[in-house]
Amino acid sequence: MKEIEEVKLENIAHTKYDILTFFKLRYSPRMFDDKHIEKTHMDQLFETIRWSPSSSNLQPWRFIYAKKGTEAYESIFDCLSDFNKRWTIHAPLLMLAAYKEKDDEGKENFHALHDLGLSLGLMTVQAQFLNIGVHHMAGVDWEKAQKVFNVPAGFHISTAIALGYYGGSLDDLPKDLKEQETAERKRIGQEKFAFKEAWNKKK
Repeated sequence: MKEIEEVKLENIAHTKYDILTFFKLRYSPRMFDDKHIEKTHMDQLFETIRWSPSSSNLQPWRFIYAKKGTEAYESIFDCLSDFNKRWTIHAPLLMLAAYKEKDDEGKENFHALHDLGLSLGLMTVQAQFLNIGVHHMAGVDWEKAQKVFNVPAGFHISTAIALGYYGGSLDDLPKDLKEQETAERKRIGQEKFAFKEAWNKKK
């Protein structure tokens, strides 16, 4: 059995209730196959986003992406936190995700960030179908990224994303990240966030 298959098996979520296998297998990898993502697959990912739901169909999402070996890739990499730089050097593709803050009439779009997140969630599922691992990152200097990429006023970079086909080797990672890559996945119980009929103040 290949090392990546062993890692994926170790990362299968032990759910309390049965859910789609896609969701059990999905995790945020820090190791990737070194081949570039096929253009057809990138088109499929963005087509998934294109048809994602959004408030009033405003589609406020915007993305900047670059493959490894390009100047733009290095520019995105330079905007990442030091922690994320330790493993993203193995990612074949880096992406910045942004949203449009106001609608075309100049009114604040309160739901823009929600819609961006929803589109990325659906993209992540489509990526899983294509054997593409997606690792969303909060550790990005968004103000620096806005300047580097001349993001126009009214748009806000929120996160960075590393993408690549599942693969690679644990030996590519520092010891502490190796342990995180194969550690048991844990989640809080439903009772902590799903309240029937009234907010549970004890949770």
